[in-house]
Amino acid sequence: MALQLQLRTVSGLRGRADRIAKAAFRGLSFYTRVLESCEDEARFDETFRWPVASNVDGNEILEIQVFNYSKVFTNRLIGTFRMVLQKVVEEGHVEVTDTLIDDNNSAIQTSISIEIRYQAQDGTVGTWSDKEFLETPGLRPEGDGRCPLETDSLLPGLRQSSDVSPGKSSQQPADRSFRRAGKGVFSAMKLGKARPTKDDHRKQDEPAVLEAEDLDRKAMRLGGGLDPDTISLASVTAVTTNVSNKRSKPDIKMEPSAGRPMDYQVSVTIIEARQLVGLNMDPVVCVEVGEEKKYTSMKESTNCPYYNEYFVFDFHVPPDVMFDKIIKLSVIHSKNLLRSGTLVGSFKMDVGTVYTQPEHQFYHKWAILSDPEDLTAGLKGYLKCDIAVVGKGDNIKTPHKANETDEDDIEGNLLLPDGVPPERQWARFYIKIYRAEGLPRMNTSIMANVKKALIGENKDLVDPYVQVVFAGQKGKTSVQKSSYEPLWNEQIIFTEMFPPLCKRIKVQIRDSDKVNDVAIGTHFIDLRKISNEGDKGYLPTFGPAWVNMYGSTRNYTLMDEHQELNEGLGEGVSFRARLLMSLAVEILDTSNPEINSSTEVQVEQATSVADNCTGKMEEFFLFGAFLEATMIDRKIGDKPINFEVTIGNYGNQIDGMAKPVLRRKKEGGDGDEEESELLQNSSEDEGGEDGEMVSVSSSQPMKPLVTDRNYFHLPYFEKKPCIYIKSWWQDQRRRLYNANIMDKIADKLEEGLNDVQEMIKTEKPHPERRLRGVLEELSSGCLRFVTLADKDQHHASRTRLDRERLKSCMRELENMGQQATTLRSQVKKNTMKDKLKLVQNFLQKLRFLADEPQHTIPDIFIWMISNNKRIAYARVPSKDILYSIVDEEMGKDCAKVKTVFLKLPGKRGFGPAGWTVQAKMEIYLWLGLNKQRKDFLSGLPCGFEEKKIARGQNLPSFPPISLLYTKKQVFQLRAHMYQARSLFAADSSGLSDPFARVFFTSQSQCTEVLNETLCPTWDQLLVFDNVELYGEAHEMRDDPPIIVIEIYDQDTVGKADFMGRTFAKPVVKMSDEQYCPPRFPPQLEYYQIYRGNSTAGDLLAAFELLQIGPGGKSDLPPIDGPTDMDRGPILPVPLGIRPVLSKYRVEILFWGLRDLKRVNLAQVDRPRVDIECAGKGVQSALIQNYKKNPNFSTLVKWFEVDLPENELLHPPLNIRVVDCRAFGRYTLVGSHAVSSLRKFIYRPPDKKAQHWNMTAKHLKGYLAMANGAPRSRPTGEIVVNMEPEVPIKKMETMVKLEANSDAVVKVDVSEEEKEKKKKKKKGGGGGGGGEEVEEEEPDESMLDWWSKYFASIETMKEQLRQQEAAAAEAEEKEEMEIAEGFKGQAKNKEKSKAPKDDKKKKQQSAPELPEKKNKQKIDELKVFNKELEAEFDNFEDWLHTFNLLRGKIGDNDDNATEEERIVGRFKGSMCVYKVPLPDDITKEAGYDPNFGMFQGIPSNDPINVLVRVYIVRATDLHPADINGKADPYIAIKLGKTDIKDKENYISKQLNPVFGKSFDIEATFPMESMLTVAVYDWDLVGTDDLIGETKIDLENRYYSKHRATCGVSQTYSIHGYNVWRDPMKPSQILSKLCKEGKVDGPHFGPGGRVKVANRVFTGPTEIEDENGQKKQTDEHLALSVLRHWEDIPRAGCKLVPEHVETRPLLNPDKPGIEQGRLEMWVDMFPMDMPAPGPATDISPRKPKKYELRVIVWNTDEVILEDDDYFTGEKSSDIFVRGWLKGQQEDKQDTDVHYHSLTGEGNFNWRYIFPFDYLMAEEKIVISKKESMFSWDETEYKIPARLTLQVWDADHFSADDFLGAIELDLNRFPRGAKTSKQCSLEMVTNEAELPMVSIFKQKRVKGWWPFVARDENDELEVTGKVEAELHLLTAEEAEKSPAGLARNEPDPLEKPNRPDTSFIWFLNPLKSIKYLICTRYKWLIIKIVLALLLLIMVALFLYSMPGYMVKKLLGA
Repeated sequence: MALQLQLRTVSGLRGRADRIAKAAFRGLSFYTRVLESCEDEARFDETFRWPVASNVDGNEILEIQVFNYSKVFTNRLIGTFRMVLQKVVEEGHVEVTDTLIDDNNSAIQTSISIEIRYQAQDGTVGTWSDKEFLETPGLRPEGDGRCPLETDSLLPGLRQSSDVSPGKSSQQPADRSFRRAGKGVFSAMKLGKARPTKDDHRKQDEPAVLEAEDLDRKAMRLGGGLDPDTISLASVTAVTTNVSNKRSKPDIKMEPSAGRPMDYQVSVTIIEARQLVGLNMDPVVCVEVGEEKKYTSMKESTNCPYYNEYFVFDFHVPPDVMFDKIIKLSVIHSKNLLRSGTLVGSFKMDVGTVYTQPEHQFYHKWAILSDPEDLTAGLKGYLKCDIAVVGKGDNIKTPHKANETDEDDIEGNLLLPDGVPPERQWARFYIKIYRAEGLPRMNTSIMANVKKALIGENKDLVDPYVQVVFAGQKGKTSVQKSSYEPLWNEQIIFTEMFPPLCKRIKVQIRDSDKVNDVAIGTHFIDLRKISNEGDKGYLPTFGPAWVNMYGSTRNYTLMDEHQELNEGLGEGVSFRARLLMSLAVEILDTSNPEINSSTEVQVEQATSVADNCTGKMEEFFLFGAFLEATMIDRKIGDKPINFEVTIGNYGNQIDGMAKPVLRRKKEGGDGDEEESELLQNSSEDEGGEDGEMVSVSSSQPMKPLVTDRNYFHLPYFEKKPCIYIKSWWQDQRRRLYNANIMDKIADKLEEGLNDVQEMIKTEKPHPERRLRGVLEELSSGCLRFVTLADKDQHHASRTRLDRERLKSCMRELENMGQQATTLRSQVKKNTMKDKLKLVQNFLQKLRFLADEPQHTIPDIFIWMISNNKRIAYARVPSKDILYSIVDEEMGKDCAKVKTVFLKLPGKRGFGPAGWTVQAKMEIYLWLGLNKQRKDFLSGLPCGFEEKKIARGQNLPSFPPISLLYTKKQVFQLRAHMYQARSLFAADSSGLSDPFARVFFTSQSQCTEVLNETLCPTWDQLLVFDNVELYGEAHEMRDDPPIIVIEIYDQDTVGKADFMGRTFAKPVVKMSDEQYCPPRFPPQLEYYQIYRGNSTAGDLLAAFELLQIGPGGKSDLPPIDGPTDMDRGPILPVPLGIRPVLSKYRVEILFWGLRDLKRVNLAQVDRPRVDIECAGKGVQSALIQNYKKNPNFSTLVKWFEVDLPENELLHPPLNIRVVDCRAFGRYTLVGSHAVSSLRKFIYRPPDKKAQHWNMTAKHLKGYLAMANGAPRSRPTGEIVVNMEPEVPIKKMETMVKLEANSDAVVKVDVSEEEKEKKKKKKKGGGGGGGGEEVEEEEPDESMLDWWSKYFASIETMKEQLRQQEAAAAEAEEKEEMEIAEGFKGQAKNKEKSKAPKDDKKKKQQSAPELPEKKNKQKIDELKVFNKELEAEFDNFEDWLHTFNLLRGKIGDNDDNATEEERIVGRFKGSMCVYKVPLPDDITKEAGYDPNFGMFQGIPSNDPINVLVRVYIVRATDLHPADINGKADPYIAIKLGKTDIKDKENYISKQLNPVFGKSFDIEATFPMESMLTVAVYDWDLVGTDDLIGETKIDLENRYYSKHRATCGVSQTYSIHGYNVWRDPMKPSQILSKLCKEGKVDGPHFGPGGRVKVANRVFTGPTEIEDENGQKKQTDEHLALSVLRHWEDIPRAGCKLVPEHVETRPLLNPDKPGIEQGRLEMWVDMFPMDMPAPGPATDISPRKPKKYELRVIVWNTDEVILEDDDYFTGEKSSDIFVRGWLKGQQEDKQDTDVHYHSLTGEGNFNWRYIFPFDYLMAEEKIVISKKESMFSWDETEYKIPARLTLQVWDADHFSADDFLGAIELDLNRFPRGAKTSKQCSLEMVTNEAELPMVSIFKQKRVKGWWPFVARDENDELEVTGKVEAELHLLTAEEAEKSPAGLARNEPDPLEKPNRPDTSFIWFLNPLKSIKYLICTRYKWLIIKIVLALLLLIMVALFLYSMPGYMVKKLLGA
């Protein structure tokens, strides 16, 4: 069903020009090729085809526009032709010649001649009669394999639309108002002269400027799509562009990456738990990852334990296994050695969920605990933790740890991924397993024969059951004995929180066996793909649908080497079985009492499903033709080879099913009436044609022939074998169709994005235009999907998931289409990068949506079989070759020739084995319904005859078993192999001896071998003569086969090592074309080389395929060019193709060599460096004695060389270090290839541009400064008002530094704040009598380095927070804009403003932090949360470090990291420039010609330096001891100095604060690598390395950023912030000015200094320690230094005073961080004045405090006991309290007995001495962990006072009644009276005023005791009146107080009423109570029982007497 347009000619044109035409229909436009310089007539002769999904309406319009084409400017519209398609729809075929109309709708004399055909929708394909085709000789018949012989020039233009980018859809089909009833056909067709719609895109964006050859190459590639926006520029590999409609792209990456084990580390920090449910518990936390468990210590009787314990789990498993592991955190109550404890609550999530988080971690989040045993219960508490998952090479940025204030907000920081609601509910997951089919046999036939002999019947050899694993729980169905088609009809029910935090459900069919059960096949269901969380989303649902399982080959062996494949690891290599299953989820209503509250997995029977529920059985037909089989590995080349194709079990002849009976039955449709009937019918219909068609699934075995020494090929020359298979599947093609449409949109998008990135990389002009084109394509593609998917028929077999997915896909794509349109209008040059990221997200989303979870037809496997053994395979997804009548729905490889590389199965394909190709096949596949199979041959290259089997000889639709090609074309291939770069090192020397081997069809040739290089320039032309290709000539032009290029390393012995592979497509010239520009000669292009999955370099080459015409080779362009006599027969690359060269000079700065390792056990003694580039080079001076001085004596040398003008083609520069040994021997030490010289190219400044640039750049800088706005001065000076910036602490006013100000800056405080202070002072009298003290300015003496550090961290966190907020805001804004389609320009304007000026904003707007630090101004330093060099570009501002490598790169990607191959480092630099240099440089003052471009570099003589290393603290160290802790200490190594600070180890700490500095004297260059390591101290055995970090001090020392000693924020000469550098700011400034040849500094009056043309202002006085003020210029000088980057030319950012955070690494665990170290390094040259003493950073000692708590009274305590005598409710109350972590220092009051009202009087004082760290708000306690501990461990715990109320019992345990916990830093102020004291004070903390005992010192009031009742609700169980009084240790000594009520300062005795002894005082009352009320009934019962007893006794006593009397008759 299609509309086809043949555009013949446009005539009557004016002038000479290049013409191009564009045809548009339904928003899809095609462009013709460009016709160059045509005059009055343009013969286009091109055919376009629009596949139409819905019938064409008679009113629709076809539009053709003709343009004058321009490479540079916009194409100029000549005229337009519009036609209503009414006539076409009626007649199906119309020819028209008519005039065009111009912009003003008036006719012009240019006329156009076209022919249109339309084929309506009709279910089957091909309603056109052959007769019609023969009448129009040009058109190719669609439904016929034979091609008409008239190869008209039309044919090359005939292309399907699948590869032409849909052009602009911006023209709406012209108005519908044109339906004028015209007289003739034409008046209706011409359409009243319509104006083109205004938004014609050509008026908006100017087209990209493209070089001619580019366009033309593109034209050839894209089949004429020449819209500048949609042109694909050479992408990374020329093959990725889908060239045509007959071939599909090959996949470059070969090696399977799945299933390979990797290193992972899961680290969990358990910080604390809160609100645990239960009374007085002793909680322990168990952390379980996968199978491993670890426990925290136990905390006694607390509901909010604080742990802060860190656990690490290491794994070495494949990613799939890792991400399915479950992390389970459970809190257990009172666990000890003897009992396992009871579970309070637990939390589960899989590792994958953590890994998908940003930074792969959850940081400081609260996990909600729930009880899996009891679904009805609510939450059981919260657990605060950090969880991080690190894979190799991930670096985790830990947010900076400091006081956590905002994290107490539990609800806002839940441990849940974004988008998961905090209230998760319980849900049931019902997984129904119905039946399976096609199982392989899992037992040997011998066993079967034994069984048969014994039992006498033949059984199926498999006993299957299904096991489902989800969220750490397993469920199994029953075992169905001996069945290949088991029937279960069971459901497995999981109960889990919803949404679950586990992503995948694993469904596995297993074989039950006495010995061990093995997996038959595994399938994973990803919950994200079968549910949607949006507001219109749906719960997970699946099926009922068949799931296909793949795994190892089906033949049974006892030890299956590919068993892992059946477990779901790696890519399955064969079909194993299919399983019918479904899944549903039901959210539980937990309030329902009937609910079964167990979470155990349950298995129960399920109802079976109707057979037709999964779709109607249809007969499918699969056809394949093998066009070529080459590159067959020589190991298997000696035996005959055949290929087998299978789909499911169909076609599998070796090991398909155990018994053919079964297969027969299967084809008969499972005995099901309806189906079997259906099948019989269908085969009867065909019975007429083909008798019974039997599938042919494998080719005939053939002996391979030799290609070269590595590979063989099969002789498939003119005869190509075919296969065909009939198979029956449920018809669910719709699912695959939708996936195909989305895949195609995604492929096109990906290709477009690759182009855009390539354009950016190669700096081609206007990448933003290409991006706009890409977005245009995307939006039209999305709309197309919506229209196509919308007509989805509602047939019965659609599952709920099908319907829901369709809805959500349509919503998503519609949305995406709109967003793309909006984005397109926002893409500008400057927003390009951000928008590109957004578009990348679109691509990921599309790929995600396209993946269909419910399988249908199994994948197709192609196996190469040699000697009946399966050798290698390829797997083709069935959707890729599925046929549809709608083009977009067709599989991307359906009816196309695909190049397939066969690979080894399973683990054999890992590593080097997986890199080599087993075979390369050109294969053609077609899969579709049998009834649609009319044109299954349509996509084959034309010119063949079909050979059929005898029975089907004369039946037209019978498939052939081979094709015989009658047409054959002869070509010559020229491969221009210029050079390769960045190849793998394949020899132990660290170099390779590379040569390239080029394969084309069945021929191969090699380049010469170049020895010892990784960047070979072969410069060689390889000529392949007499290449025979089969098929029509015109198809070859568009569809040449691909060329495979493999790079090898030549070894003297053994075979060459494989180094990588790439593909290319040649440029084709037919014999009737001219060899002339723009297409020829072809340009050199870069092709990416791959080895396995990793990139392995680039190849620079060009390929051309020239047809040898009737005149023989003499017609071909001559191979001219310099014939190298020295190179013998080797032809160089000819002149037109090799790059144009010009003369460059390369200057090399030789500085020195570092860290050279031994070579062959000998030390390097006299090294030399050889530099080589493009055959020229230079050698350094020889280092005479590497030990004594590893620097070079001559610093700068140069050489001249011819390099290509095009910088992208510059060859690499090779650096090699050789060691000169005795007797003239040289050994290679190591080498380095600089692959891109770009960053070293010097471009002379363009005078005008340069100046402008500088100003613009600096203006930006000034706007950012504290007092913005550059002021213009006549002299061109720029005044910068340098007030030190306020650290980001949000004051309303700017900071003024008065002339008289001292080091602590006074800040103008805003009015509101003053008001606040006043109010505070007034209201301070409240509280418990303690006057509220106003915090005063901090005393200088109080401040130390740590004050500065903590203030800085606060600032850093604040900045991070603001950045995040700003980013979030920007993102929101972006999203809103995209959503609303807002096209405002305002945004871009804002963005372009100085990026830094938000600092100013911050100072004004940000809210006050609730921190005491706000009120004081502390000088700050800069805390970098990364290494310093990362911030300053590795300090390579002029001295670069090149790693020297040696040794071969490992075979598998994991083991040999680059680190291990480094044998040393070369320090130096280079500069490349065109000669001659402009004069002004050489004429500059002080120019030294010896140094060339490297002017003013320091001397490299040895220099003595004092290195001062400050170690602040380490965080998150990897535990090194069994107890999950470590005992870290610092070790520092520099040259010969080795310091181990072993005695100062810190016991059992993973976050130790070291606070030490070390001084080391060193001599650069010999000792320049500083290693700082953290070791773990062990009592016995050696100490273990935890991690280390290395710092190159030399680069820092010589860097222009001046990293020797950081520049602090302010200059002071005493106090905590004393200036550390021996040089004062003014001296530093003068030195910098001198070195940078900058004019200045000139200090002027009034606090001004002028440097270059900048004027800085600032304060000029300083105060010494005695408070005397004196004049100084230092502040001014410092303000210049802090803004040195703004000084023109010489300026660069100077390193500020800082602390850097360095990751610690351990060589045993490469790539995984083992913790981080905060530190900094100062360096002072020894020839300068000595620096002062080191800054004291020793850790703050905790301050000693004493907390006195007086418990005055209690009230309303709940009454627990009943009085024994009087029965009244009463309690014997006492209060217990403690402060430090545990109860070991608990103190109890005495007992107030027998309180009847809950009132208790105590007057009891507790005294708690404690050590407190003010800065961290933590109490420090030291204690031994256990009796066996060697030393005390220091703990830091929050300062929390716990008070509990108890009921004392004499004989049983005391009863706990309630508790309150007060955080001494933030607790609610006590109520004035008992009445006002309520539950709100605990639950509603947010709204209450909080006080801190450290500020108030004294607080008195009432607080509630709370506990949880039976329903887990909090209730008040009492109230306590207490007084808290905090004293420092000194104050406590001065005014001592006694414990309890003791001296000194005793408290008076409480006045307790005598209720306790009430029964002594009133005995009668008590007795009456006892008798009358309490024991009344008891007494009555006893009396009755006594009476009865007496009667019985009397009876027994008197009975014998009476009896005797009676007997004797007395």
